[in-house]
Amino acid sequence: MTLKDEALMYPVAGLIIGGESRSTGSAGVLEVSDPATDEVLAALPKAGLAETAEAAALSLHGYGEWSALSPYERSKILRRAADLMRARAEEAARCLTLEQGKPLAQSRLEWAGSADLLEWFAEEGRRTYGRVIPGRVPEADLRVLRKPVGPVAALAPWNFPAWGMMQKIAPALAAGCSVVAKPSEATPITTWHIAMCLLEAGLPPRAISVIWGSSSLISDALVKSPEIRKVSLTGSTRVGRIVAALAGEYLKKVTMELGGHAPVIVARDADMDKLIPLAAQWKFRNAGQVCVSPTRFLVEDAVYDSFVDGLAEAAGKVKVGHGLEKGTAMGPLCTRNQRNVISSMVADARANGARVVAGGDAIGNVGNFHAPTVVADTHAGLLAMNDEPFGPLALVARVGSIDEALAEANRMPVGLASFAFTTNSHTQAKITRTIRAGMLGINHFSLGLPETPFGGILDSGHGSEGGIEGLEAYTSPLLVSAMV
Repeated sequence: MTLKDEALMYPVAGLIIGGESRSTGSAGVLEVSDPATDEVLAALPKAGLAETAEAAALSLHGYGEWSALSPYERSKILRRAADLMRARAEEAARCLTLEQGKPLAQSRLEWAGSADLLEWFAEEGRRTYGRVIPGRVPEADLRVLRKPVGPVAALAPWNFPAWGMMQKIAPALAAGCSVVAKPSEATPITTWHIAMCLLEAGLPPRAISVIWGSSSLISDALVKSPEIRKVSLTGSTRVGRIVAALAGEYLKKVTMELGGHAPVIVARDADMDKLIPLAAQWKFRNAGQVCVSPTRFLVEDAVYDSFVDGLAEAAGKVKVGHGLEKGTAMGPLCTRNQRNVISSMVADARANGARVVAGGDAIGNVGNFHAPTVVADTHAGLLAMNDEPFGPLALVARVGSIDEALAEANRMPVGLASFAFTTNSHTQAKITRTIRAGMLGINHFSLGLPETPFGGILDSGHGSEGGIEGLEAYTSPLLVSAMV
């Protein structure tokens, strides 16, 4: 099967409003393109204010139906949807690669992980426990119950269109909330596939809507909608500030998973044979378009040269190509603008004394490809050391001590993911005490699991997705105080 044949597998799907498909939208047509070929995959209906208002209104009815079911019944439906997702994994993964660009193997893993995420919250939703508080008098019966917060606006990005959206849909539905899902215009069909599995599994039709179109227009309308009671956003710090401020004006609960700029502290005793292949794998995964991507490598002087040489060599071996081509390890960036941002950061680094030791340039005139790039001798004056690159750009800085590394790691006003590689337990303890971040990986880079909280501090947002913290974020406490 040729790539052109593969592209024909991308469906011309309708918006989903209250469980019903809409083949037209009041805002016209949205063209979705393959970021590897620039070819248009499909022309989809584009939602506007009319569809947004209707989806929000229907979500209130859907919330009433869905929250009325017992957690046990809700769990059965969500687990059935997870099974349907696994049965349709190949079709969904290919669509994900076509619209987002990542290698097919990574799309398969993301889709499978999203099904696991849904299944985990399906089970955890049965354990939305409250508590009993001893009364001050014998006749008092004091209980705290956890109630679903209400209809939810789920605003997800394009870099992980399945996992990023499922981080919101799964805990919201498990808690008993309804959802209006707004995926990125670049990657709408992945969320469509998720919704179709949920509806076929028995989710009440009005409990989910999927609309795509202008992010600013739809997001603004959803936050202002009186039916929506919670907003969950994954996006940049700039957009997060706008959405959080508007949500605050309308007194909506929020979860904000925003930008990062993950430091990696490399101690002189780090296991280089383990670190270097891991660093290349995780830095260039999804072309570096990962909010927890290792980016600022802060390397102690004793191992600096060997680390730079090793990472540059590993970067040069990364096969770049279309995500559906066999052997591709890194696909294109999702948007042309993002590729241009990386190119401008590399140019700034070159102009300000840093060394490009691998890659450094965009690839070709078709698609959004950029070479895996390693820049050495970086410093705090570089653009890329202050703005999140969000691309295949590894920045390596020489430090004289762990204290110096920690100072640089904590210099940024963001605090999402952080990493450290050391075989010394005292160094581990010092980094754990001192680092300012929501997550810390020691001697590995994998942080996102269904059962663990995922979130940051400072300008990286607030609240967590994943774990029991993720479920509680979609509930509100109800005090029941009774005299018996």
